[in-house]
Amino acid sequence: MDALKALAADLRTGLTAMFHWVESFADKPHGAAALFVFAFAESSVFPIPPDVLLIPLCLGDPSKALWFAAICTAGSVLGGAFGYGLGFWGGRPLVRKLFRAERVAAVERLYGRYNAWATGIAGLTPLPYKLFTVSGGAFAIDFKIFMLASVISRGLRFFAVAGLLYLFGEPIRDFIDDNLDWLSVAFVILLVLGFWLVGKGFGRAGSRPAAEPPTAGEPGDE
Repeated sequence: MDALKALAADLRTGLTAMFHWVESFADKPHGAAALFVFAFAESSVFPIPPDVLLIPLCLGDPSKALWFAAICTAGSVLGGAFGYGLGFWGGRPLVRKLFRAERVAAVERLYGRYNAWATGIAGLTPLPYKLFTVSGGAFAIDFKIFMLASVISRGLRFFAVAGLLYLFGEPIRDFIDDNLDWLSVAFVILLVLGFWLVGKGFGRAGSRPAAEPPTAGEPGDE
């Protein structure tokens, strides 16, 4: 037990040091390039979210906040494509060796059904996005839908952060740090609810019987 506690403490110390190292690039001339690299890496292998660097960059130069969000989104989406490739060419053969073909096919069907939702929710929330990029490749989900969901979800997340910092500056920083996770979850719930309501409306419209054509002798029959 003591060994596990010591290991956990070492991991926390290492992650904290890495956190501060990423944040330190905000004071360097190539901070924007570093943001792209970290956003790219975080989508497949790196443990620190790019928000750690995005926030101080936006605060340091609010006029470029939306530009930083665009860089972060581009890096994250391209990194997601890289993670997909890792899963497809590396993870897929491994999955096929470890699990029976019918099990793999069953998971692939689930991914095929919920592809956009799984990717979008992971891209918006604190869920590790890299797990969905790599596993998405391993189970060969539709790449076009995967990329579209990535662009929308990552863009919404990073532009929301940058927009709040642009509008409110430093006072909003603590609010974002403390509530970003809850705000992301709430946004996903509202998004899902909105799509459900739209889908229900279309379902009702589609279930209405079509008007029958007029028969002979009725108005409109000439």
